Amino acid sequence: MKQYIYTFAAMSTDCELILFSKSKERADKAAKLVLEEAKRLEKKYNYFDENSYLSQLNRRENNLLDVETKSLLERAKKYYTKTEGIFDITVATFKPLYTQNLSEKVLKEKKEALLPFVGCEHFSLKKGKLFFANEAIMIDLGGFVKEYSVDRAVKILQKEKIASALINFGGDIYALGKKPNGEKFRVGIKNPHNPSEHATSVELEDEALTTSASYERNYQVGDKTYSHILSKGEADNQPLSVTVISKNCVESGVFSTALMINPYLKTSHQIIIL
Repeated sequence: MKQYIYTFAAMSTDCELILFSKSKERADKAAKLVLEEAKRLEKKYNYFDENSYLSQLNRRENNLLDVETKSLLERAKKYYTKTEGIFDITVATFKPLYTQNLSEKVLKEKKEALLPFVGCEHFSLKKGKLFFANEAIMIDLGGFVKEYSVDRAVKILQKEKIASALINFGGDIYALGKKPNGEKFRVGIKNPHNPSEHATSVELEDEALTTSASYERNYQVGDKTYSHILSKGEADNQPLSVTVISKNCVESGVFSTALMINPYLKTSHQIIIL
């Protein structure tokens, strides 16, 4: 059993596959399929690409949903409820405000004006079609699709008979099985005060781990710095990072994001707050 490492870029992040296989040909094929799937999802759901399927939905040029998109939107609504309205794909409605070089005062005013139009209750799914309740609302699956692509990668590897692997898409991680020597995969969690070192590490087997953090990406508005993790309100005493371990990457990603906004949100998953 040999180790094969593959790296590529997708969804604005560095991705890595560590595959264990007796056959290089099998590992190469599996890695190629994972790459193709990640690129497919990137193209389809890119919020910033005016030619993407998601942009067509947001512009109301198309409201027909394929099975995959309908499922993702149904899951988004479910997680909106499970996180008490915190994980909300419709915060995209005011997302453009943070890049318009507005003053803090104007940003606050414009955001407050849009808030009545934000929330997953403002879109519905009926007979395979998407309906928006107002003209302002938009959706962004960016906090969802990268994790979904990791879960899709797991299914691809399983189908290709890869039983031992570590998938890492920009810190969204899944450990498939154990290492060939019987050890679990050990994953380090960055120290938010010094990201060049690890604060701790965990062992994973058939588990997903995601970390949401406010120290790496943010928006600067006037003299104030805002986390890239946006919410309808302004989060006080926001953690620097939240790590969640669960059985799939989407679940981990949803709750690590939501716990950044409300670290007291109830969840049965293993969490590490720094």
